[in-house]
Amino acid sequence: MLLNDFFTINETVKSETEIWAELLINSHHKIFEGHFPNQPVVPGVCMMQMIKEILETVIDKETNLVQAADMKFLAVINPLENNLIHASIKYAADETGAFNIVASLFKDELVHFKCKAKFVLQ
Repeated sequence: MLLNDFFTINETVKSETEIWAELLINSHHKIFEGHFPNQPVVPGVCMMQMIKEILETVIDKETNLVQAADMKFLAVINPLENNLIHASIKYAADETGAFNIVASLFKDELVHFKCKAKFVLQ
């Protein structure tokens, strides 16, 4: 779990089909000692995990990622320069109860990460 350690959620706005969240990345987290020393960059796997944990917070259920499509890492997130970012997640449950999402992490007009994914309940 990265929530409340690697990142925190400052604000969440949600509807039945969409989540918007303001996130604060902990620029002093141990991950940045190795990724990369003196030039920290949020790892791509952490970006995906942040989306997963935001979704789980809203639906109040644990999930497993079973499919990821169109996963694109478009701009690095250097937490020393930019530790306040936003998440947008559009989601819908299908007939099996799985959640299909379209998500992005961004700051103003700059999109850092976007993906389409499918999560199933644990």
